[in-house]
Amino acid sequence: MSLPVFPKEKIKREDAINQILSSIAMGELALSHVINAEGEKIQFVLGTLKECKRSESPTIEQILQVNESVKDMLDVIISKQILLKSKMQSALAIQ
Repeated sequence: MSLPVFPKEKIKREDAINQILSSIAMGELALSHVINAEGEKIQFVLGTLKECKRSESPTIEQILQVNESVKDMLDVIISKQILLKSKMQSALAIQ
């Protein structure tokens, strides 16, 4: 994935809105990767991740620590999601 290229000449309104929407979509994609990583974290600690098998079972404390970590990250993701939604609604309202 490459970064967007911004032309040096004046940007048309429609093109600017499309670039804003594209950046929002890239933010959404990034959040989906973070959510996937959090799911893999849970799978790893539980020993269900196919690529990495644990040699020992996790303790209840370890499971609760991972659960808290994932919950905290999902709270951040939800906040970012709300911001992206607001940006998208604003960009669409400009049209």
